[in-house]
Amino acid sequence: MKGDLDLNNVLLDLSEKTDEELREILDQLCDEEERISFRRRVLHGKIDILRAELVARMKKQREGGKEIITGADVDRLSEILARSLTSVSKVDVSEEDIF
Repeated sequence: MKGDLDLNNVLLDLSEKTDEELREILDQLCDEEERISFRRRVLHGKIDILRAELVARMKKQREGGKEIITGADVDRLSEILARSLTSVSKVDVSEEDIF
């Protein structure tokens, strides 16, 4: 069973699985969770670095007298906030992502 875990059907027929099969499934799911968690931490680190760079650039622009927030920015924010909360997500989540 090791390595061929079907995440879509992992919880089917639990009562028919042996203790060893259940342990293997649990181990594989824990491994998958660790991989996903690591990837998430890496992405958050990159996001933090990019945000810090943008903030530093905006501070320099402001110190130089440049307008940081434009009317177009305010219009765009108003448009975003006016949308219905039931609108389609901007994130495409595949079945693979939700098992």
